[in-house]
Amino acid sequence: MTTFQEARAFLLAHRTDYDTAVAGFRWPDDAPFNWALDWFDAGLAADPESRDRTALWIVDAASGSENKLSFATLSRRSNQVANFLRAQGLNRGDHLLLLLGNVVPLWEIMLAAIKLGIVVIPATTLLTTDELRDRLERGRAKLVVAAPDQVAKFASLGGDDLKRVVAGDAQDGWLPFAQSTDYPEEFTPDAPTDPGEPMLLYFTSGTTAKPKLVRHSQRSYPVGALSTMYWLGLQPGDIHLNISSPGWAKHAWSCVFAPWNAGATVFVVNQPRFDAKTLLATVARCGVTTLCAPPTVWRLVIQEKLGDYKVALREVCGAGEPLNPEVIDQVKAAWGLTIRDGYGQTETTALCGNSPGQKVKIGSMGRPLPGYKVIITDPDGKPAKEGEITLKLGADRPAGLMQGYQGDGGSVSGADGELYRSGDVAFADDEGYLTFVGRIDDVFKSSDYRISPFELESILLEHDLVAEAAVVPAPDPIRLAVPKAYVMLVAGTERSRDTALSIFRHLQARLSPFKRIRRIELVDELPKTISGKIRRVHLRRLEHDDDRSDALRGREFREEEFVELQQKLGQSEG
Repeated sequence: MTTFQEARAFLLAHRTDYDTAVAGFRWPDDAPFNWALDWFDAGLAADPESRDRTALWIVDAASGSENKLSFATLSRRSNQVANFLRAQGLNRGDHLLLLLGNVVPLWEIMLAAIKLGIVVIPATTLLTTDELRDRLERGRAKLVVAAPDQVAKFASLGGDDLKRVVAGDAQDGWLPFAQSTDYPEEFTPDAPTDPGEPMLLYFTSGTTAKPKLVRHSQRSYPVGALSTMYWLGLQPGDIHLNISSPGWAKHAWSCVFAPWNAGATVFVVNQPRFDAKTLLATVARCGVTTLCAPPTVWRLVIQEKLGDYKVALREVCGAGEPLNPEVIDQVKAAWGLTIRDGYGQTETTALCGNSPGQKVKIGSMGRPLPGYKVIITDPDGKPAKEGEITLKLGADRPAGLMQGYQGDGGSVSGADGELYRSGDVAFADDEGYLTFVGRIDDVFKSSDYRISPFELESILLEHDLVAEAAVVPAPDPIRLAVPKAYVMLVAGTERSRDTALSIFRHLQARLSPFKRIRRIELVDELPKTISGKIRRVHLRRLEHDDDRSDALRGREFREEEFVELQQKLGQSEG
């Protein structure tokens, strides 16, 4: 029999011994367990060593104000919030739409909801009214908690049965969240919590269809985040900064469950607009020890003089999309730290990563993490060197895997049977390290060669003038498709012919003829999801439809336009 506390202690004890951790780790038994009551309250908030430690630390970069709450304080406050929500008629199994930024009530409500056994639908404040309507209807939300600036979006949404709570200044027709302070600081659950009870309902970012509803249980994300804790290298007392927005699963990964599994502080820097200088100064001043950020943020960070900032960082990680070697090299040169890439999905916790103390292969996202049995499979489900990232289920089913995709009737599917297929393609080397190739939908063929957008984007980012890039297929009468790059330049760079020529020369020197990017479009911005991932599907559609009217279009250049390249190109292809 393995308890949550035993599984956690085992991973902390072997945090740099990958082989022992993988061989000896066992997920906690599938027994009644409420993470907020049985771990946060009875463990962190009750232990003399941790109860007065800072659990949540929010810094407002614009005003300079700070807010710190201890584990004991958050335990009491979440009890009050649980009693408040219960008084509004919320019962076990009811659904709550959470529409807040990185403010204290978000964490208080998350803990309270877990204690009550109600299902949280995390949502980003960037959602439109129509997107919120979909979440209310398909998510069957009974109550919404929103920030004041979100209230207007609900004027035409929901009937009289939708309870409305505002976390901030009073709003007509909305109950003030501040009333929760009037409720008792002791909370009594109505029943034990079954690990299979639903807890989170995520709407995945839609591309060509409506978002899917990913359902996680009281076990899958809290207990499953032990793998995330291990990858991040978190220890008790750490100050952990994860840069992500509420509404994205990575926020739950690394702003809630993984750090609090370790007994670390969740550290947040709120900025009206992202500013790398302010972020770095805050990280240094506040003694942040562990940092995880998406590639978009890392690419902005390395444009600053990192060596000027005296940081206390011990672990630096990247997630969301694979990191490019150029980013890793610059951080290593400045701080002596190697960014450790990791991989997972909304449907899982961290399932693969470069864990602390292990050899890091630049470009690889590491090896399967403790508790995850990962295989690479071909289209027929047979083992392969390059193919789809697949999880073994049955007796090997990881605790961190979703219950499934929820349908209109409440049933779930997609995570049953013998295998779970991720839809992501990777290459496995002889040591078990996985290298991301792309989404199944992103990999394309040119002249019958398979092209990985990420590989080409990594080469592009080595050019000094390239800030971000996305590669998609462009229709071609001879090759069927050719690689085309949408390129964002570093600030102050002109979108000129000379710039394009410089990039083409860079590519020509580094890529085989069959992989070479034949067209470049210099743009002001790239389409992205709320989590910062580039929406290549949008760019593919622009190319397929030959749509020049889209606001994202820029200035296109084709390699055949450059006489300077032709002789050399002919020699390389001869």
